[in-house]
Parts: sequence; C-alpha cells; structure tokens
Amino acid sequence: MTDKPDWLPPLERLSDYNGDWESYLEAIYSYFKQDFVDSNPVFRGRRLGLKRHPLNHGKEATFWHMIQEGAVEEDRTPDLRRCERIRWPRPIIEHDADSRLKVWANQRRGERRICLWLEQESFLVILADRGKYLLPWTAYLVEQPHRQRKLQREYEVYWQNQA
Repeated sequence: MTDKPDWLPPLERLSDYNGDWESYLEAIYSYFKQDFVDSNPVFRGRRLGLKRHPLNHGKEATFWHMIQEGAVEEDRTPDLRRCERIRWPRPIIEHDADSRLKVWANQRRGERRICLWLEQESFLVILADRGKYLLPWTAYLVEQPHRQRKLQREYEVYWQNQA
C-alpha cells in the first residue's frame, strides 16, 4: 500500500514554468477548469456543482480555495503544495472505491461534509453536501501528525457508528 495509485496524476510544479507565477497560475487553472467547470463530475451518482462566486480574476471561488490557505477568506495566500496537486481532487473523487482512500462524512460549521483522505499521500479532499448535489469545497495536504490522528479517529468513529 505504499505505491502511489496509478490513477493519480503527477505534480504540476512551478519550476516546470520556469518560476513564472502567471503562466503557472493559468496552467493550474486550466486543469481545474477541465476537471470541474467544463465537465460534469459525479461522486457516487451525485453531481458535483461548483462554488463559482465570488469570481476573483475570472476564476471561481472553489479554485482559489483549493490552491490557497488561511483562516480569513480575504487574506488567503497561495500554497505551492496545494497548487502542485491541483490535478488530484477529481481522480480522488472518482476513485472513491479504491481501498487506499478513507471516505466518511462529518459535520463542519453546521454542514455535512464528505471527506476523502488519501492517507499515504497525506492529501484530503472535502466535499460539501448540499442535498441534491455536492460542492468540491477544498483539498489540501495534512502533514501534522496531530491532524492525521484526528482524521483517523474521525474516520473510525464514523464507521463504528455505521455498523
């Protein structure tokens, strides 16, 4: 289980664009657009919508949430580790039956969220449950051991309660 899944795309690195942030931003946005704007992804038979507004520089809110970090929405900053993995959320969503993924639901800020954790890569995708559809909410690396332990406990409790 230490092998990276063959369905997981390679990282998209800033260095592949000679350190040119604007070119890089357009390239990673094109992957996001291809995966979530120009197509109709589904998760377990439910369609994925998109949080489009507020648009910032012509790019949807979900895109910015997937590539930036920070607690205050207006002060979020790009996270290169998130940017490099912009091609990962859709394949993770589409391969939810892969035994290397841990999938469960939780409550965050009064909303039901679906978590898809590719633990071996320390990468988490969050979907917001809107009833008839889901929104890709965010995706990020979970590198802190205490956060990983918390996710593991949450996953175990969820499945114990399902039994």
